[in-house]
This record gives sequence, structure tokens and C-alpha cells, in this order.
Amino acid sequence: MFEGLFQPTHLLLVLAIALLIFGPKKLPELGSGLGKGIRGFKDAVRGVAEGSEGSPRGERSSDAK
Repeated sequence: MFEGLFQPTHLLLVLAIALLIFGPKKLPELGSGLGKGIRGFKDAVRGVAEGSEGSPRGERSSDAK
């Protein structure tokens, strides 16, 4: 069903449409924002996984002062 979905010509067409809609000055900002969002999501997922094993990151127990 999705065999030919991401062919190089399709990706080029999507990038050309994005360039027309947002313009060349806005695309790097959008890419940077998307990268930061994905990185934040990964950190949050990693934090939840570590939090389920023990205490959450960045918090110290009441014993350590």
C-alpha cells in the first residue's frame, strides 16, 4: 500500500512546496525548531524511563545535602 510513497521525486516535490510556502529564510528556522522539539521529546522519554527505575533526574534525596 505504501510501497512507492517516499520516492526521491515525491520528496523533492514536498521540499519545493515547502520552499514556496515558507520561503528560503524561514526554512532553517523551522528545521531548527523541529530538531529541538524532537530532541526535547527524546529527553523527556528518556527521563520518564529513568524516573520509573528510581528517583527523577535532577532531584536529590533528602539524605544528600
